[in-house]
Amino acid sequence: MLALYLVVTLLASAVTGLAAVANLIGHDYPKRQADNMRVPRSWMLPLGLLLGAGALGLLAGFAVPALGTLAAAGLVLYFLGAFAAHLRARDYHFGPWGAFFSLAVAALAVNLAYHGPW
Repeated sequence: MLALYLVVTLLASAVTGLAAVANLIGHDYPKRQADNMRVPRSWMLPLGLLLGAGALGLLAGFAVPALGTLAAAGLVLYFLGAFAAHLRARDYHFGPWGAFFSLAVAALAVNLAYHGPW
């Protein structure tokens, strides 16, 4: 169980961290996605910071398990909000979203399974 917890948490943190960096440096892909979802580009920095906080929170969960669980839950909520943005914009291309959401759910599941609810 420890190996699964480590792999899923590190993978989710790395992927989420890369997405945060892409938002924070103004990479073209997040800009296009924001335009497609009709999300103001001024939200790129706050959304990138939320992703970065989630990635760091997952890593902090190795030292303080409750932080990892809360970070994973926060990422699940973040990506549910992204799903709502896709639906609002009538964009039904859920491939990348599904990958991010699945990793966040998996991170939450392994955190709860390995550490318990609190």
